[in-house]
Amino acid sequence: MKNQVQLITYADRLTGGGLESLNRLLDEPLSGLFSGVHILPFFYPIDGSDAGFDPIDHAHIDPRLGTWDNLKSLSEQTEIMADLIVNHASAQSPEFMDVLSKGPDSEFWSMFLKENDVFPGGITEEQAGKIYRPRPGSCFSSKMLKSGEKVNFWTTFTDNQIDINVESPAGQAYLQKVLKLFSENGVKIIRLDAAGYAIKRAGTSCFMTDEAFAFIDQLSKQANVLGMETVAEIHSYYKTQVEVAKKVNRVYDFALPPLILHSLFKQNVDALVSWLQISPRNCLTVLDTHDGIGIIDAGPQGDKPGLLSADEIDHLVESIHANSNGESRKATGAAASNVDLYQVNCTYYDALGRDDLLYMFARAIQFFSPGVPQVYYGGLLAMQNDMDLLEKTNVGRDINRPYLTEMLVESRLKAPVVKGLCQLIKLRNGSSAFDGEFVVKGFGSQLALYWEKGTEEAILRLDLAKLQGTITLKTDDDVFHYDLAEMCTFS
Repeated sequence: MKNQVQLITYADRLTGGGLESLNRLLDEPLSGLFSGVHILPFFYPIDGSDAGFDPIDHAHIDPRLGTWDNLKSLSEQTEIMADLIVNHASAQSPEFMDVLSKGPDSEFWSMFLKENDVFPGGITEEQAGKIYRPRPGSCFSSKMLKSGEKVNFWTTFTDNQIDINVESPAGQAYLQKVLKLFSENGVKIIRLDAAGYAIKRAGTSCFMTDEAFAFIDQLSKQANVLGMETVAEIHSYYKTQVEVAKKVNRVYDFALPPLILHSLFKQNVDALVSWLQISPRNCLTVLDTHDGIGIIDAGPQGDKPGLLSADEIDHLVESIHANSNGESRKATGAAASNVDLYQVNCTYYDALGRDDLLYMFARAIQFFSPGVPQVYYGGLLAMQNDMDLLEKTNVGRDINRPYLTEMLVESRLKAPVVKGLCQLIKLRNGSSAFDGEFVVKGFGSQLALYWEKGTEEAILRLDLAKLQGTITLKTDDDVFHYDLAEMCTFS
């Protein structure tokens, strides 16, 4: 994986078209900005109950987007990252429909995880209380077979997402089929979606068990043999993330987005500095994603202290709601149909009150933090909350999943803050200092992030109290200075 900025996007929601349109957009007008692109689920159907994360056919590209040949053609121009949806498949998938029709006689019966696979005598209240689930309620959904028998299937996320028994031969064959398709069609990086939930054991949290660690390691090695790198997608307590990073190719630094917001809101970088001193170096960094702004990753876990205290987390969330004029509150928790416990649904730009300078500060911190930066398509264009789409679908995360057109993209690229961000991306891509040694210094409102490799240096200095920020790039021949305030006011 190149240590340069990558794009995260849906093929259809960014361009209004499909893979060919995305290819054209990356070629021009986004030329020179991104070394790779994470294409969010392009499997059939892209418009299921979870925007592609509940595939009916994981091995089939939705024909509205194109074909495997289109994907392979795109991979010749840029590094492709794709989602391996490890934990579940759609309740409408051919495999599960066969299970409903034939019951235990189905060849796919063992592919889907059932309550009695883990709890043969039935689950007790005590056992149920130990299970970690990202949404409230039971982790099982009762489904009726054609025979009339009702069976409790494991559904970690929604009743339309049936958990796969990844330890069964049928489950393993299903994942191997998709891995092989990826490798044959130019995918270089695989995001292991919800892999932390893949292995369940009675008497545990059924999340990031020792067996899950082993499974992720095994799956990563299988992908590596096929020439692909893996990224584990796990929202969890920050110390768990540090441990996960030691056992996989790469992880996401999901603690970074809330810590940056906290720093900007409080004009205090102490918590951020503490994290950057210990954060995984083999990570991808993000600010915004299709899943909202993660919160749990920076907070406490039970009696274990977090990077931020419970009160600081409350202040952070309420500040987002205030900055977005209450729009994020309408899209988060019980206010919308996805009641995830670990996220606030809001664009990062709106979370910062649409303040261009603070947005540039946030992106500069992200780009100078350890890891390969990824920029979500809505964040690239400094998009505002899509309240019309939220009202239409009542899906909280849709507030930050807008449908755009090529014409709108070209218009947004002319906005001063977007032009400044594009310059920042090019600065990050152009310096080899980011392949060198990293040092973080800071206290109170002062922050300095240093990178050095040989004679090349890259330095970010921020004074949050005075709202001043500068970037210094040193090469063999010269020294270049950039003022973030000037960068985000390009006409």
